Amino acid sequence: MIVLLIILAAIAVFVGILLLRTVMLKPTTAKEAKVQLDNGERSVAYGKQLAKMIQKETISSRFTEDRTKFYEFHEILKELFPNVHATCEKHVFNGSLLYKWKGKSNQKPILLMSHQDVVEAGGEWEHAPFSGDIDEEGRVWGRGTVDTKGSLFCIFTAIEELIKDGYQPEVDVYIGSSCTEEWSGDGAPATVQYLKEQGIELELVLDEGGMILEKPMAGVNGTYAMIGVVEKGYGDVKFTAKGNGGHASAPKKNTPLVRLGKFMAEVEKHSPFVCKFSATLEEMFRRCAPNMDFGMKIIFANMWCFKPILKKLLPSINASAGAMLHTTLAFTMAKGADGLNVLPQEAYVTGNMRFIHHQPNKESIEAVSAIAKKYDIETEVIYQDEPCPIVDFNGEEFKKIEKTVEEIYPGIGVCPYIMTGGTDAKYYKEVSKNCIRFAPLYINEQQYASVHGLNENIYQGALPMGVDFYKAVIKNR
Repeated sequence: MIVLLIILAAIAVFVGILLLRTVMLKPTTAKEAKVQLDNGERSVAYGKQLAKMIQKETISSRFTEDRTKFYEFHEILKELFPNVHATCEKHVFNGSLLYKWKGKSNQKPILLMSHQDVVEAGGEWEHAPFSGDIDEEGRVWGRGTVDTKGSLFCIFTAIEELIKDGYQPEVDVYIGSSCTEEWSGDGAPATVQYLKEQGIELELVLDEGGMILEKPMAGVNGTYAMIGVVEKGYGDVKFTAKGNGGHASAPKKNTPLVRLGKFMAEVEKHSPFVCKFSATLEEMFRRCAPNMDFGMKIIFANMWCFKPILKKLLPSINASAGAMLHTTLAFTMAKGADGLNVLPQEAYVTGNMRFIHHQPNKESIEAVSAIAKKYDIETEVIYQDEPCPIVDFNGEEFKKIEKTVEEIYPGIGVCPYIMTGGTDAKYYKEVSKNCIRFAPLYINEQQYASVHGLNENIYQGALPMGVDFYKAVIKNR
C-alpha cells in the first residue's frame, strides 16, 4: 500500500510539473496580432504595377533554350522602375538579372533576391493565370503573385522610391533575379560566378522563403513571420529493377515492378532516415509554444519529456513539421514495359530526396540503397546538392531581420524555421555566410496553398509593408 501511494504521489508530482510549466507559458502579443492591410492609394497603385508584371507569362523549363520572354519581361521592369535602370549597374546572364546600386562603401554589401520565372498554370482558375486581374477585395490574381513576382516587385519599388528621394545607401545593394529558379537552372550559378570573379563577399543574401502567416501550423494561434535559416540538400535518385521479361500470360514471381513496389512500401512503412530535433526546430517550437492550443502547449512546453515521442509521431501527424526532422524521399516517376501484355526486362522509379543536415547526402542515400539492395534494385544518383550552411538565429544578421519585422509588423511573432523546399539562395553559400530565406509579405491560408497550385493571388494591401520592409533592410546597415 505504501509503495502504491509513493507511485501515485510521484505521478501527481510529475503531472503537476508538466501543468505548472504549461500554465507559466503565457501567450505573447503574436496571438492577437493581425496584419492590417493598406487599402489606400499607394496599395492601389502598387496592385496595378504588379499586375503588369503578372501579365507577362514567364514560365521556365529545363527543356526550352529560348529565353525571349524573359528579355521582354525585362522591358516591363525598365518601364516600371526607370530610376533603378538609370542609376544601377545592370548585368544580364542569359535572361537572369543582377543590378548593383552603389553605396557609400563597398564593404559588407547586401543582395535582395526574388526570381522572375514561374511554374506552369494548368487547371481551372477563377481568374486566368496571367490576367493580373484585381478583384473587389483588392487581390491581384495570377501565377507568380506569391512565388515570387510579388516580393520582386517590392524589392524594385523600395529601391526605385529611395533613389527618387535622393537616398544613397551606406553599402552597395544588389538586386538578384534569376529566370531558372523553378528548375535549379543556370541563372543563379552564373550570377554567383560573376560575384566570385569580382571578389565580392555579401554580408547578407535575402531570398524568398518563409512569409507572414496566421496560424503557421495546426494548433498554433497568432501571426508569425517564418524566417528560413536552414535549407535541406536536394537529390534525384533512380531505382532500377531488372528481370528476364516475358509474356504477361505466364508471370513469374518478383518481377521488376513487383520488387519496386515492395521496396517503395517498405521505405514508406519503415523509414530509414534518422529523426532529430535540431537547434533551429527546437527554437521554432519554443517561440510558437506560448500560443499553442492547450493540449499542444503541454507537449511543447515540456519537450524535455516528450521529445522521444514527438520524433515518432510528428512525421505522421504533420507532414511539413515531420519533414523538418529528417531526410525525405518522395517517389515521383515510374516506367515499366512498353506493352500492356509484356513483363518488363527493366523497370524503374525515381525518388526526390531532401537531405537533412544530421544525415546528409551520402548517409541518406546509403540508408535507402541498403533497402533497395534487399530487393535486387540498383541505385543511381541523377543529381544532388549538399545541405546549405545554417544561419545562426542568434547571429547579427538574423537579429537585424527580426528587428525589421518588428518595426514594420508590430506585435507579430518571429520564428526561425527549416525550409523543406529549395531556393536559389543555395548557390550563394560560396559568397555569403548569411543566406536568409524570407519574403516579407502577408498571405492567408488559401494564398499559401496556391503556390504551384490553382488560383494564386495576393492582396495588393500587403505590398506597401513589403516595400517598407526592404527599405528598412537597406537603411538598417
